Amino acid sequence: MPRPHRRRPTRPHEDSLDRLIAGWKRTEVRGGVEWYVQPLTAAQAHKEYRCPGCSGMIPAGTAHLVVWRADGVLGDAADLAARRHWHSSCWGRN
Repeated sequence: MPRPHRRRPTRPHEDSLDRLIAGWKRTEVRGGVEWYVQPLTAAQAHKEYRCPGCSGMIPAGTAHLVVWRADGVLGDAADLAARRHWHSSCWGRN
C-alpha cells in the first residue's frame, strides 16, 4: 500500500526588516545622526551595488557594509528601505 503524501510544514517567510535587524550590527553616530552599520561577508554579498561614498561599484562577492538610519524618523521600514551599501573604506572616510 502506498504511503500517504504528507506536506512538510512551511517555515514562516521572514521579511528583510526582520533579517537585517536580527543580524549582527553596530550603531555609529555620524554628523549628529545615528546609523546602523551591518557588515556583509563576501559569501553574503549576492548582488552588485553602487557605493554612495565613491560612486564606484561593489561587485557581488565583495565584503562591504550596509548602512541605514537608526533614528526611526520615518519608521523602521522606511529607514530600512533607504539603506545603502558602502565599501568599508568609504564608510570609514565618511
